[in-house]
Amino acid sequence: MTPRRAVPAPPGADAPAAPGAGRARRGGRGTVPLPLLLPALAGLAFLVLPLLALLVRAPWRSMPGLLTGPEVWQALRLSLVCATAATAVSLVVGVPVAWLLARVDFPGRGLVRALVTLPLVLPPVVGGVALLMALGRNGVVGRWLDSWFGLTLPFTTAGVVLAEAFVAMPFLVISVEGTLRAADPRYEEAAQTLGASRFTAFRRVTLPLVAPGIAAGAVLAWARALGEFGATITFAGNFPGRTQTMPLAVYLALQNDPEAAIALSLVLLAVSVAVLAGLRDRWMGTS
Repeated sequence: MTPRRAVPAPPGADAPAAPGAGRARRGGRGTVPLPLLLPALAGLAFLVLPLLALLVRAPWRSMPGLLTGPEVWQALRLSLVCATAATAVSLVVGVPVAWLLARVDFPGRGLVRALVTLPLVLPPVVGGVALLMALGRNGVVGRWLDSWFGLTLPFTTAGVVLAEAFVAMPFLVISVEGTLRAADPRYEEAAQTLGASRFTAFRRVTLPLVAPGIAAGAVLAWARALGEFGATITFAGNFPGRTQTMPLAVYLALQNDPEAAIALSLVLLAVSVAVLAGLRDRWMGTS
């Protein structure tokens, strides 16, 4: 009878744990080298101290009176309306752009993606100047809009919406494209094999799958549009009741009434914190 040969175990499969290995793993998270701890604390202080200073210097007693003025509510209402409209524009054109970048392989796709995300790093003032050169009364496209349709976009509320959409849409595109790449395309292919057109598969199958990514991108785009300043003041100006949004009102109040500027800044800070709190499960760890 031939003896059976022992099958060697994988390396380290039954190897005893080294003494103190468990303690090292458990204690590794609590041990921070001093050369890393000091810059980390300095970085946290640099980011948190200005926000704390804003809270400390806030005129809490006069806050209700500062925030109930007609100019404040006018700027707040305009900001909310324009940011919502800019988000709607971003959804209508941004989701198809994200689908194109995620699902279609075409020459120059990397260049198109770079151009789409360029407003993320482009100075907002430069974006406003570019919008003027394109859509201004003497712009490349704006002159035809003015002569054919009598449509003037700069220094109007519609100009505010366009300026905010220009800087906010890349946030939506990046979020939706990432979600589309993570979604399994075989669901779309299965729908097409059952007779659905590609658009029907996108509408009935893909959109429900990527709805959380679209919602997160829309919230980010809305928050970015709400805080837009440079492109708005360059392309749309600063006219109370027509183009003066909250960031522009903060800038104007800082020159004449610093306490009002702090109060308005706290409103925008509260909105930003609310957005981050709503997206914490998607963009930040909860542990």
